[in-house]
Amino acid sequence: MAAAREAVTVPASAGAVTAETNDYFAKRALKKGSAGWLLLAGLGVSYVISGDFSGWNLGMAHGGFGGLLIAFAAMGIMYACMVFGLAEMSSALPTAGAGYGFARRALGKLGGYATGVAILIEYSIAPAAISVFIGGYVESLGLFPGLSPIVVYGACFVLFIAIHMIGVGEALKVMFAITAVAIVALIAFAAGMIPHFDAANLFNIAADGSAGSSSFLPFGVSGVLAALPFGIWFFLAVEGVPLAAEEANDPKKDMPKGIIAAVSVLVVTGLAVLLLCPGGAGAALMSASGAPLPDALNAVGETGLATFVNYAGLAGLVASFFSIVFAYSRQLFALSRAGYLPRFLSVTNGRKTPTWALLVPGGIGFVLASALQNGDILINIAVFAAAISYALMNLSHIVLRVKEPDLERPYKTPGGVVTTGIAFVLSCVAVVATFFVDVTAALCAAGAMACFVAYFLLYSRKHLVANAPEEEFACLAAAESELR
Repeated sequence: MAAAREAVTVPASAGAVTAETNDYFAKRALKKGSAGWLLLAGLGVSYVISGDFSGWNLGMAHGGFGGLLIAFAAMGIMYACMVFGLAEMSSALPTAGAGYGFARRALGKLGGYATGVAILIEYSIAPAAISVFIGGYVESLGLFPGLSPIVVYGACFVLFIAIHMIGVGEALKVMFAITAVAIVALIAFAAGMIPHFDAANLFNIAADGSAGSSSFLPFGVSGVLAALPFGIWFFLAVEGVPLAAEEANDPKKDMPKGIIAAVSVLVVTGLAVLLLCPGGAGAALMSASGAPLPDALNAVGETGLATFVNYAGLAGLVASFFSIVFAYSRQLFALSRAGYLPRFLSVTNGRKTPTWALLVPGGIGFVLASALQNGDILINIAVFAAAISYALMNLSHIVLRVKEPDLERPYKTPGGVVTTGIAFVLSCVAVVATFFVDVTAALCAAGAMACFVAYFLLYSRKHLVANAPEEEFACLAAAESELR
């Protein structure tokens, strides 16, 4: 009887498979008005800030400084163009589903679901990778000698998920403070490295003789393509800002301002470390460094500053871990609330945070981190899934502009479909490029997506929730189309 009160099944031909009572959504309510545009911008920066402290520099081992610079520029253009599209869609369709919600309206149930699970894979895997990096930093700094890395991974998941359980407003404020520490460290790093910059250091990797190789592109033209995934590391996950739409003060105004401000900051910080690390310490040294910023400072004799930046790098990793936990929980919450994934995952606690959507991916992430203890493989899985979602989200913007030109858009993308068309092409190139770095990781991500799609085709497409916000947006669009 309880199940009958909560849901009534209707024929699939009706377009909405399940109708839900108010009680269903009362158990799945987020706390509205918890974040203004500044906290949203901080959320976007914190998603990504750890990428400035580690990982990106390994792209020079594949493409040299020139190859990584081109990759940074190409991926920076892709993200900027995509962010303008996301700013428009999130102001017009402000839901916790974000990219999944946009694609659901533009591309239908399967297209929306595929976009959502690609984002979910990206955000579920990334914290596992970052916890491994945090474990490495703890060990290298000599903190807690003899402590097993697995204990560090577990502590990360338990502590930061617990903070998120308290409430989104409190969690975002903690995240903002941690991110501020990381930004201060990047400013200090730049101040320490600028006096030691020498452009000749950027090109000290010897050319290998391959097609198009030179001091600028030591590994030739193919090196540029291989460096593209590392260009993504400078921006990976900033697209998650719209996941906070249902918790923003005024999503129609706050979302565009927050996400555009975030990507603007990330362009500046990314370019600073890309130029100053190899420009001071040499591209050859940086191409194999596990901690490029402190290693660069040590190489030029700034040992005291290197120690500070090393500790602050840990803060940057914590900020990204902390914020991406928020992102995966909201994406899983939205997919579950609409019935695409098991519905219990979207139930919220008394503080209006989705308990199971926080715990389940966290448990999976801890298991993956403990079993693999390899952050590079995990990040490459996340990058492949992210690139798939980018292509689908950019396509969604283009389709919505064509199909629904009269949709109310409080913010409009400069350049319209030309802008997101550029992002779409570059995101497709990024999908291909991931195979140049790690075929196994790309296939793992593709396999996980295939399993999710099979679940949809075999079960959940017949058990969707008609009046979930993302489904209602799509139904309204269909009804308006029939009236024309």
